[in-house]
Amino acid sequence: MKHTLFEKRTGDILQGLRDTGTLKQLRYLTGPMGPVVNLEDSGEVIVLCANNYLGLANHPEVVAASRNALDKYGAGTASVRFICGTFDAHRELEQKLARFSGTEAALSYVSCWNANEAAISTAVGPNDVLLSDELNHASIIDACRLARPLRRGVYKHRDLADLRAKLEAATDEAEITWVVTDGVFSMEGSVADLAATLKLCREFNAMLIVDDSHGVGALGATGKGTAEHCGVWGEIDVITGTLGKALGGAAGGYVAASQNFIDLLVQRSRTSLFSNALPVPVAAGAAAAIDLIERDTTLIDRLRANTRRIRSGLLELGFEVQDSPSAILPIMIGDEAEAIRKSERLLELGVWAVAFGFPVVPKGEARLRLQVSAALGDDHIERILAAFKQL
Repeated sequence: MKHTLFEKRTGDILQGLRDTGTLKQLRYLTGPMGPVVNLEDSGEVIVLCANNYLGLANHPEVVAASRNALDKYGAGTASVRFICGTFDAHRELEQKLARFSGTEAALSYVSCWNANEAAISTAVGPNDVLLSDELNHASIIDACRLARPLRRGVYKHRDLADLRAKLEAATDEAEITWVVTDGVFSMEGSVADLAATLKLCREFNAMLIVDDSHGVGALGATGKGTAEHCGVWGEIDVITGTLGKALGGAAGGYVAASQNFIDLLVQRSRTSLFSNALPVPVAAGAAAAIDLIERDTTLIDRLRANTRRIRSGLLELGFEVQDSPSAILPIMIGDEAEAIRKSERLLELGVWAVAFGFPVVPKGEARLRLQVSAALGDDHIERILAAFKQL
């Protein structure tokens, strides 16, 4: 039975989105993710909106590892890890994640959202102070809301002077001060200055948590992420990340930190204690993705070359694209309906680039967010720039 008032209220909201041209539409793929995909209603299009930075989502080695794990282990244990045990494939993945992150240990989760929730809400104590960058990912914001510190604070985006002031204010009141930041900010493409941030944290004896979901695999000389890019790999207190972007593209997340930190999560983090483990095919696929990245830098080098070429091509066409070492290229539009119209026109031209508006970004700051992949070939890039020229 439908609740009349709820149905009317919800219907009014949805109709308002339709009237303003801002209703989001789910699109359905009829094949694997790659540089080109088949969309159910649009046919073959070039992908410029995926987090598939290294093109590993349909890589033969990743797919084979996932398939073999399904054959060996089945679908799962049908229970949480501390009750029915954990597959050795999870241990292998977590050991590789710790090594790749430069930490003592790691623990996997079904998403990085759950990993952030676990790390922040479990570790932050009632006498602590928690400071978060104002443009941090929604998962960090919600994790900070779940934590119960003495005080929470937000510092201006990448503003080290503001962070210093807030660290100074926390010195006398906090048992432990925590600073939380994205490595790469997903909507801006901007990169945290982790060397300077870490230096500040050390000065004030604060703990640093970095969500490097958009950095791992895509930044650093060998793809080890923002910390490697900033010259502080192996020095970050806590790193969280996803397996659903550069590391295989399926799903899952992780926390990499000291052994004590990970042991605490095993004992206390609710998103581990009350949730099944990461599906074992995903764990095996992600482990294979790490092996591929560690083998050589071919894919990372290709990603950087593709990013440079697309950015320079867009600049030559007159688009304003901020300079950044990341593979995220936001083109600011402002009006959400206009951004959606431009996105739809690009799709007609054979390029899938998604528009982002409220509540993903603030009102009035709608944008097209382009995400480059190492899987894009020269012909794809030529077609992308031709479409933007026509746009």
